[in-house]
Amino acid sequence: MPQKRIGKQTVRMVCPPSIEGHACVVGKKEGEGPLSSSFDYIGDDSYFGEKTWEKAESHMQKQALELAADKAGVTLSSIQYIFAGDLLNQCIASTFAERDRGIPFFGLYGACSTMAESLSLAAISIDGGFADTAAAVTSSHFCSAERQFRLPLEYGGQRTPTAQWTATASGAIILKEHGQGPFVTHVTTGKIVDLGIKDANNMGAAMAPAAYDTLKTHFEDTGFLPTDYDLILTGDLGMIGSDVVIDFFKKDGIDISGNYNDCGLLLYSKEEQDTHAGGSGCGCSACVLTGYILNGMRQKRWNRILFAATGALMSPTSTQQGESIPGICHAVTICNSKEM
Repeated sequence: MPQKRIGKQTVRMVCPPSIEGHACVVGKKEGEGPLSSSFDYIGDDSYFGEKTWEKAESHMQKQALELAADKAGVTLSSIQYIFAGDLLNQCIASTFAERDRGIPFFGLYGACSTMAESLSLAAISIDGGFADTAAAVTSSHFCSAERQFRLPLEYGGQRTPTAQWTATASGAIILKEHGQGPFVTHVTTGKIVDLGIKDANNMGAAMAPAAYDTLKTHFEDTGFLPTDYDLILTGDLGMIGSDVVIDFFKKDGIDISGNYNDCGLLLYSKEEQDTHAGGSGCGCSACVLTGYILNGMRQKRWNRILFAATGALMSPTSTQQGESIPGICHAVTICNSKEM
């Protein structure tokens, strides 16, 4: 069997899976932002016809997966694995969304890195010969996340300037063994990095060291340079964290600013929408990737990207107990060609 592992943390796909379908469902605020034309469905309010915000998040996941499957030209019953996750306790947005599907299910928690984590595992399962069709699905919801992690919205608490806005959004990708692409060619699995930051309202800074670590490892493992990519995209570091990543690389004598961006900066308009330090939540990177980015790749705006989603592995309990915030980042190379 060909050796797929290269370096310390990276695997190279021998038969890169094809992204055959992708779709995203977002809330009203996200639909008012600069990427509105790239979304498949924009909700009128935060409930999506449901009685609670948590049920609304499950609704978004179900709808995103159905739209992605329709685009891929596959039936839901032909999907052999679903890899899905969200921000809520016990991943209830995902489990309740998929409980009636009758499809083998892996529930994941990578916080805001979950889109890259689910896409990585779906790709590995297909390249390993364990499936020929798999789905990666992720979501978050501003109201359900605020209720769980911070304060009830009715409280009207003030947000600090470093705080980010949890996106109300879901993204889904259908991967198949064969297709026209774009293709997942490499996966660099991140390791937990914790530099002791405890401010739950500054998650961009808490996650940035993990993003730097994974990106640096990816370049060392593969031998690629930042300039080998048309776009290096983190998510969701926002204004604070993305500046930290750029500064880390500058200390190494590398300037990545020319082809670097962050999902938390792309999703909302800094001038017109009050999101403070930018977007956050695993639905943020999910909807930016499955809408704006993959649409752009199909239009040949980019031919080779490095998608590096980041997560803050905290909980309300760990924050209340004064724990620091561990960070994680998983990186996925997506190309219009199977060769890189």
